[in-house]
Amino acid sequence: MASVALRLNSLLQSPPQHVISSRSPLLTRNHLLLSRRAPFPRLLVRASSSASPILKVESIPTKPYEGQKTGTSGLRKKVKVFQQENYLANWIQSLFNSLPPEDYKGGLLVLGGDGRFFNKEAAEIIIKIAAGNGVGKILVGRDGILSTPAVSAVIRKRKANGGFIMSASHNPGGPDYDWGIKFNYSSGQPAPESITDQIYGNTLSISEIKMADIPDVDLSSLGTKEYGSFTVEVVDPVSDYLELMETVFDFQLIKDLLSRPDFRFIFDAMHAVTGAYAKPIFVDQLGANPSCIMNGVPLEDFGHGHPDPNLTYAKELVQIMYGSNAPDLGAASDGDGDRNMILGKGFFITPSDSVAIIAANAQAAIPYFKYGPKGLARSMPTSGALDRVASRLQLPFFEVPTGWKFFGNLMDDGKLSICGEESFGTGSDHIREKDGIWAVLAWLSIIGEKNKGQKVGEKLVSVEDVAMEHWSTFGRNFFSRYDYEECDSSKANQMIEYLRDLISRSKPGDAYGNYTLKFADDFAYTDPVDGSVATKQGLRFVFADGSRIIYRLSGTGSAGATIRMYIEQFEPDASKHKVDAQVALKPLIELALSISKLEQFTGRQKPTVIT
Repeated sequence: MASVALRLNSLLQSPPQHVISSRSPLLTRNHLLLSRRAPFPRLLVRASSSASPILKVESIPTKPYEGQKTGTSGLRKKVKVFQQENYLANWIQSLFNSLPPEDYKGGLLVLGGDGRFFNKEAAEIIIKIAAGNGVGKILVGRDGILSTPAVSAVIRKRKANGGFIMSASHNPGGPDYDWGIKFNYSSGQPAPESITDQIYGNTLSISEIKMADIPDVDLSSLGTKEYGSFTVEVVDPVSDYLELMETVFDFQLIKDLLSRPDFRFIFDAMHAVTGAYAKPIFVDQLGANPSCIMNGVPLEDFGHGHPDPNLTYAKELVQIMYGSNAPDLGAASDGDGDRNMILGKGFFITPSDSVAIIAANAQAAIPYFKYGPKGLARSMPTSGALDRVASRLQLPFFEVPTGWKFFGNLMDDGKLSICGEESFGTGSDHIREKDGIWAVLAWLSIIGEKNKGQKVGEKLVSVEDVAMEHWSTFGRNFFSRYDYEECDSSKANQMIEYLRDLISRSKPGDAYGNYTLKFADDFAYTDPVDGSVATKQGLRFVFADGSRIIYRLSGTGSAGATIRMYIEQFEPDASKHKVDAQVALKPLIELALSISKLEQFTGRQKPTVIT
């Protein structure tokens, strides 16, 4: 003990050394992962005390990893990649190295995720590195749970400096599958490319991780814990988000619909994060029957499922909605709760049509838009259905690259209210992320508004009726997307370069089968708010009749490359609006496959997913 006292006295009179509390888990798995690479400085065990300990920060040597470049929705890799020594810690420290100190020093950050495997271990690493870099407080969802929309909502309500989202979105979870991390700024929107590019640059030269010596935090219990100048507060994951939804929608209108004996609703949480939100919102607040929730328990591996709400992966829900005695409205959301799928009885609403229909009905059905939307926007590959609504309503309209961050500047500048992506993302300026449950509540509101005054026994206006009415007014944009997942990256890139070369040689008037080319390009976008430019955002072939073929590589996977091929054709003739999209688009789909030589480059004879 005498030697301990001498070293304590020396510590107070010399440059900082590494002091560790006896309550600290010196040999926890996470700590070892972060410290194994180089010999640890000599440690001093300090006696435990009931008072808040002085925060001790350790400098942990590390070396860079290749390949930590952030995509459109953060950094996504296989779990085993993130479990490598310091892999996650490097990226988190590189983030702090990329931010101005005033954006986090002494500030408030939010942390949450979709509940997938590795989130709990990752949360402890993130908390300790945040503390080590001088963050004042972190708000964490109980059990590490916060949907992506909820993180955005909490950031905005609590006026936080930003937040971490632990999710690989709609990708599978579990020890052999995917994990991801991204950072959202103080407006609640994903970090801009100017920051993500800096993060990547810093990952290539990182040599040190700053980590606070604090115990692992019990994330299962609500409450606040203080560690010197650093505070962790575990919060209810639903309350702030639910409070916001109550200000956006007319909950009584939705309650009246869900209480009708002649209306049935079903929601598939896909064993993902919205399982934590479905009962408090749909059942407890809106009075739906508890049996309306399927796969409602969030699981680390999503019940061995693929939590992507589309016709392929939400097969159980699709079978119910296309079966006998189907409910009136079916919906699903994805891994982190930002995507959605909407179905009527035997009727699928494409995401492109969904955002257009919501926009067309928003002022009448949703109190948040009682004065009308400020503007509308879609991602470039999304069909032109929303463009027609904007034109009819005489609203500002914007076409942006894929990635929700491109909508954020427009929202912050007061130019945009409702937006969407064909990849099952729909949302508004109530937050700065797409929002699956928001879209479901929007559709419940529209159906509720259309059926006001309808007596039990009278025919209700259905999901299909709403779509047919919309098409009769605006025309129908037939749309389909073909996904070829986990293609060989080199072969996928060869195909894209071949198409770029073809575009460089194309000119208006060129014949492509029975279609005449209007123009072909590699989509680029100049942000009207800050003037930033995004290039190489998708290869477009646009024809004289308005039909479009688009090719792009997706940045949301964790292995290989995903080729997405988008096909669109406008049909004004109401007598043809009930034709199946695959039938209506068959000649254009064949042309798209021919132009790209997709099978020749990739060897793929059919897509993984058709939307």
